[in-house]
Amino acid sequence: MPKLKSKSGALKRFKKTGSGRFKHRQMNRSHKLTNKSSKRKRHLRGTVLVNERDHASIKQCLPYA
Repeated sequence: MPKLKSKSGALKRFKKTGSGRFKHRQMNRSHKLTNKSSKRKRHLRGTVLVNERDHASIKQCLPYA
């Protein structure tokens, strides 16, 4: 059976944690930051875990993750 290709967009956006879940960066933190409050930008910092309902589709995009 041939090797499966990973979706390159998903490779850039998701990383697998040690427990097997996926983490990703939060949205709304790339541009137009002058209009957003410091509190909002501070809370958007870092990564969050992907919702359990989305795991199957991400796993399909990243077969070797």
